[in-house]
Amino acid sequence: MPLVPYVPEEEATGEVRAVYDEILASRGLTRVPNFWRAIAHDPAYLRAEWEKLKAVMAERLLDRRTKEIIAVAVSATNNCDYCLHSHTDNLRAMGMTDAELVELLAVVDFFNGSNAVASGLKVDYEPPVSEGGPGPAAG
Repeated sequence: MPLVPYVPEEEATGEVRAVYDEILASRGLTRVPNFWRAIAHDPAYLRAEWEKLKAVMAERLLDRRTKEIIAVAVSATNNCDYCLHSHTDNLRAMGMTDAELVELLAVVDFFNGSNAVASGLKVDYEPPVSEGGPGPAAG
């Protein structure tokens, strides 16, 4: 149960209505997702978060699929069911298969665990040296 009621689309006015309209148009949605409706109690914050999302998810050096994969990994690590479902839905719409999703979460699992071990043991990082000299080691 949410801690704040969602701002209904039919009651949205001013800046909230403008952001809602952008969300619907840019995503081809029939309703505004609950995250946006929850934060709409603060129109300036709603606008700022929407603008930040557009900037972060715009295709520049990383493509949208890569960014959605990162979002799923972070959402799984942060245990955010809402975000995990939202970004998984986006990846599914981009063609991600069940096997790819499991592989993605296996990577998340491994690195969350190995990060905890490395952090707990305070392991110092030293760049690996390959047989050919300095630089990334193969494998």
